[in-house]
Amino acid sequence: MKKRYEVNLTQHAQDDLERIYYYIAADNPNNAANFVLQLEKKVYLLNTFPERHPLILENEFFGTDYRHLVYKKYRIIYRVIGDSIFILRIIHGAKILQV
Repeated sequence: MKKRYEVNLTQHAQDDLERIYYYIAADNPNNAANFVLQLEKKVYLLNTFPERHPLILENEFFGTDYRHLVYKKYRIIYRVIGDSIFILRIIHGAKILQV
C-alpha cells in the first residue's frame, strides 16, 4: 500500500492560483478555469511519493529542502514535512523563488 501524504496549500499558493486564473481569464475564462483545475490536480497528486520530484536550485541560497513539480510553464514549489506536503508557491517557471 502506498503511503499517503496530506496536501496543504499555503495562503501564498492559493493567492498564486487566483492570480494565474485572472491572468489567463483576461483572454479566455474557460481556459483559465481548465488550466487552474489541471494545476490543482497536479498539486493533489503529490499525496503519493512526493520525493520523486527534484529539489529546487534555490535551496543552495536559502538552506532549504524545497522541491518542485513543473507543469507547463509553472513551478509548484513544495516542502515535505513528516506525512504532510506544504505547497508554498505556484510561480511561472521563468521566475526565481523569493522568500
